[in-house]
Amino acid sequence: MARFLSLHDAIAENLKDGDSVAMEGFTHLIPFAAAHEIIRQGRKDLALIRMTPDVIYDQMIGMGCARKLKFSWGGNPGVGSLHRMRDAVENGWPHRLDLEEHSHAAMANAFEAGAANLPFAVLRGYIGTDLPKVNPAIKHITCPYTGEQLATVPAIRPDVTIIHALKADRKGNVWLEGILGVQKEAALAAKRTIVTVEEVVDDLGARNLNSTILPSWTVSAIACVPGGAFPSYAQGYYKRDNAFYIGWDKIARDRNTFLAWMKQNVLEGRPEDFARHGRALTAAA
Repeated sequence: MARFLSLHDAIAENLKDGDSVAMEGFTHLIPFAAAHEIIRQGRKDLALIRMTPDVIYDQMIGMGCARKLKFSWGGNPGVGSLHRMRDAVENGWPHRLDLEEHSHAAMANAFEAGAANLPFAVLRGYIGTDLPKVNPAIKHITCPYTGEQLATVPAIRPDVTIIHALKADRKGNVWLEGILGVQKEAALAAKRTIVTVEEVVDDLGARNLNSTILPSWTVSAIACVPGGAFPSYAQGYYKRDNAFYIGWDKIARDRNTFLAWMKQNVLEGRPEDFARHGRALTAAA
């Protein structure tokens, strides 16, 4: 059952060095505040999982949190490369990063298989691609009914999944809506799930057709962190800060500039300060 904790305690009690951790959110509701708390707590040797690692994982990789990345696309959306990720892969700074690359479809199916407690996912995919040549986790089976050759990938079952959501009620039920990625599947596949939310309410109220409710028994910890998805957006609360993503390209290119920015804005900051002053900090950088 969900426990209401501070962000610090939610991370400290549920995420340990060496864990596999999925932090999902597709352009919307990306859990930046939780990632910053992981960095502040100095977590190391993590196997990071994310369909679209972007700035959130660039920061964690650059601060030495990760040993491995399982992903299906990596970049600064609409801008270019992830310079801290590239530095780790190409130059081993701050240390070596192992990669396991998949397609979007394979990652989504692998999360779903993990949520269903299945050992692997089956899909029509990877036909005519080179990914199986560099990823030995991609295998093929013959359908026992039709004889068709199908691709398989291992189910994803993270030690911890972390997502950001719009609301939780006081019973610990979590509400998401808007553009969703694989947050539900990633949460259900994990051993432990941490959710940061914009607010805690007595009643979740009226819901749209694409609303998703995670019942309290699927969640380990809930932390109320207004602005916890900044600089991504939270539908109905704040917009995506496009200037931040553009500014990050310059910040992340140089190791010393990156470290100085992280020290000022993450290591010495608080989640609420980062969200409140994010635009000003980006402009100053």
